[in-house]
Amino acid sequence: MSGDLAIFAGTTEGRELCERLSASGRSARAFTATEYGETLVAGLPGIEVHAGRLDEEGMVAALAGCEMAIDATHPFAIEASRTIAAACARIGIRSVRIARRRLPAADDAVRVASVAEAAAYLRGRKGRALVTTGSKEAAAFAVPEMIERVYLRVLPDAGVIAHMRELGFPAPHIIAMQGPFSYELNVAMLKHVDASWLVTKASGAAGGEGEKIAAARDAGARAIVVARPDDRADALSFEEVCALLGV
Repeated sequence: MSGDLAIFAGTTEGRELCERLSASGRSARAFTATEYGETLVAGLPGIEVHAGRLDEEGMVAALAGCEMAIDATHPFAIEASRTIAAACARIGIRSVRIARRRLPAADDAVRVASVAEAAAYLRGRKGRALVTTGSKEAAAFAVPEMIERVYLRVLPDAGVIAHMRELGFPAPHIIAMQGPFSYELNVAMLKHVDASWLVTKASGAAGGEGEKIAAARDAGARAIVVARPDDRADALSFEEVCALLGV
């Protein structure tokens, strides 16, 4: 294995950090949960990529020889972050969490605590919805009174698409694309499906949150935003992590 630095990637920050390290001639091990995530960082000189979900024991083994791990997983990947921190603590190496910058709350958006709460809110209201919260919790929308009026935007992964079909979502209601998405494309999608609602997570600027909320407003839809979990108290910004690593 190459490098004494581990990057848990699969996000915009993870990809950009790997690109900076590679451009600086640094080596590192990049870990992504899916094969699709692997394609985002594959081919960078000095970056050795490993795809597949790891439990704590698997992470302990994978981190052998590393001196530091950078947790650049998604802000909502709470379990992954806990596992990374626990594995690092077991083998006595430093774990650094990247905290994604938060955006100010939009006054006209509905704020909910979870994807399940977003689905419950929609069940009592009319109109189609473009749901951009990912595939993991899509089952919350797979209920008879909603499944025909929900359009899911998910990653273009064959396994993800198959799972959405197993949940019962019609094929035309599954939009398989990789983001982040521009304001213009969000507006076009909302108008194309005639959406009255857009469901998103508070994923910050790097996750396209601002573009989605603005697009919903201008397309005549209302945004429902799932609140982000709190970051670790010692988390650093992307810029601070780059400075720490000298890239």
